[in-house]
Amino acid sequence: MAQRRIRIGIDTGGTFTDVVAFDEDSGELVTTKTPSTPSNPADGFINGIDKVLGLMEASGEDITAVCHGTTVATNKLLEGKVERLGFITTEGYEFMLEIARQAVPDGYGNSYFWVKPPRIVPAEAVRTVGGRVDFEGNEIRPFDEESAVAAARWFKDHGITTIGVCFLHSYAADDHELRMREILRREHPEAIVSISSEVLREYREYERSMTTLVDAAVKPNVSRYVSNIHSRLEGFTGGSGREIPFYIMKSNGGVLSADEVVHQPITTVLSGPAAGALGAALIAQKAGFDKVLTCDGGGTSTDVSVVLDGEPTLTTEGTVGAYPSKIPMIDVVTVGAGGGSIAWVSPEGALKVGPHSAGADPGPLCYGKGGTAPTITDAHVTLGRIPPHLLGGEIPLDVDAARTGIEELAGRLGLDFERCATGILEISAWNQANALRQVSVKRGLDVRDFMLTTFGGSGSLLACRLVDILDLAGVVVPQNPGNVSAFGLLTVDVKNDYVQTQVAKQTALDHAAIEKTFSHLTARAAAALDKEGFSPEEHQFTRTVDLRYFGQAYEVRVTAPTDRPVDAAYAAQVGSGFHDEHRQLYGYDFRDDPRQQVEWVNLRVTGVGPITRPQLRELAAAADGGSVEDRARRSTREVCFDAEDGYVETGVWWRADLAAGDTIEGPAIIEEFGSTVPVHPGFTVVVDAYGNLVITKTTTTTKDAR
Repeated sequence: MAQRRIRIGIDTGGTFTDVVAFDEDSGELVTTKTPSTPSNPADGFINGIDKVLGLMEASGEDITAVCHGTTVATNKLLEGKVERLGFITTEGYEFMLEIARQAVPDGYGNSYFWVKPPRIVPAEAVRTVGGRVDFEGNEIRPFDEESAVAAARWFKDHGITTIGVCFLHSYAADDHELRMREILRREHPEAIVSISSEVLREYREYERSMTTLVDAAVKPNVSRYVSNIHSRLEGFTGGSGREIPFYIMKSNGGVLSADEVVHQPITTVLSGPAAGALGAALIAQKAGFDKVLTCDGGGTSTDVSVVLDGEPTLTTEGTVGAYPSKIPMIDVVTVGAGGGSIAWVSPEGALKVGPHSAGADPGPLCYGKGGTAPTITDAHVTLGRIPPHLLGGEIPLDVDAARTGIEELAGRLGLDFERCATGILEISAWNQANALRQVSVKRGLDVRDFMLTTFGGSGSLLACRLVDILDLAGVVVPQNPGNVSAFGLLTVDVKNDYVQTQVAKQTALDHAAIEKTFSHLTARAAAALDKEGFSPEEHQFTRTVDLRYFGQAYEVRVTAPTDRPVDAAYAAQVGSGFHDEHRQLYGYDFRDDPRQQVEWVNLRVTGVGPITRPQLRELAAAADGGSVEDRARRSTREVCFDAEDGYVETGVWWRADLAAGDTIEGPAIIEEFGSTVPVHPGFTVVVDAYGNLVITKTTTTTKDAR
């Protein structure tokens, strides 16, 4: 048999590991899921490859590449499990982390009793080194090698082996940081070191320091995880010695080889949600929608983002847990409202849902694996909104155990069973709705103009209720929604970002200096693409500039041309784009006010190595012209959509039997291997040309009237 060319995307979630395989020659796409293995995520990863190869009747020799979205870096930070870190900074700035910023989460209105969280590095683990450069990179005081050696030896003596280095203005000149790293290598060779001039060559010392320390914090775990995967992938090549190319998803919407990711692990935080946003963006654009909100529901959390004209929005103002990370990342907001989120009673006697999750092990009560608290999944299964099994029957669910747990919770709240179960889902829906508002309304976007694309194992379960709450235009549910993040991994180019702070007013720009910096950043991006195996003819580059009005504290990113050198006309075009973008974001600009000067702050270059993307295939219309009821309706069951209305006899449809053009009126339950879509009364589903379920509201329901 001729050898095939199969590329595999694997997204590891809190409950399931999702797998999509793409045959590059035939265009065949195969999807599957396998339970995640929290104690060792690599086990679930390998199990997923074994499973999909079996479905395709292929072997490890057919694998051309594996792309992976991992939560190893993110989970370590979210859980606060940061190993002891050390920090080296400029003499006189030892309390930089303690001072931090004056910002209070969610504003003072919700934070009367807010206390700063513990620093990522305690004050006693901070060392300073003499020497100083200014903001232009000029050396004011020479590097103090004696204090640098003393700092390195102190960390060695105290057993601190993970260290971040951030000297003042090192974005402008990195000599002192490079010398510090060499001294650490000589005096403390087992230390794992991150230096800010390589992690984030951008001004603002606190954010640069925090980003560097987060990078250092996740390096040991990411290195161990990648090494483990690498060694186990060798088992698929039968001892031939061939190395399967292994790529890791980055937060910026690109991938990078695992060998390179080890040197910049911070770029992998939120990589799974980024892949999902990209996959959903491609699917929604193909379906004809250019304004889309994405809702990725997993077992532990729900991730939401916004897509405009087929591209997820990017930010460099992200945080992971309590830690700011100024790396380019897809603008994703995460809320603790996944299928495993636990329902509980607050000390005041109110029903609460999440953010704590039962995860994959022990999981919800209905998993029968020792769970002790009711979850969102338990509410869905007891109300009939999902079947009494998962993955097409592979995982049976214990409905009685789930009902017993919710009845006990209802008794503590003084509610009947249906009100408690629907209340759990209502709270979850509002949690998701608030997250969607955060990426839309709070960004100046009218949520009513947007379609919602739902995916992930639990992402579509509350879709109709989200339309009600937010007055959305409708919902798009892709085929195999539980595997959209894994599919997104197969659509991602290799991508690297490079930044350099270069502050100057637009009226005083040194055009030659700007062009020189762009050229330097482009050369770095090209060298990285060369290492990834791309020929110069395949290289693609984009330029962006961070600008602001003089005196503003934060910048707006604007796309800059790449087809000509920087001159006065070039700068004027970028400045005009800044005014436009500022008006789009904030509702005003100072284009016609000569007193308000535009200031250039950061120059950025992104290098892109393009890959071959799988094509979405059209779904055929029904061949025999028979009714959709005869073809796809499998059974009926009692489903509760609203506690006031009680249980309704509801048709259950098998999605694989639906054809393009089919229409289903709610109430209905549409099931498939990896997910379920409850269609509430008053909603209509139409199957589009690509097999997406397009759900729109058609009538006013009893609940709307109330």
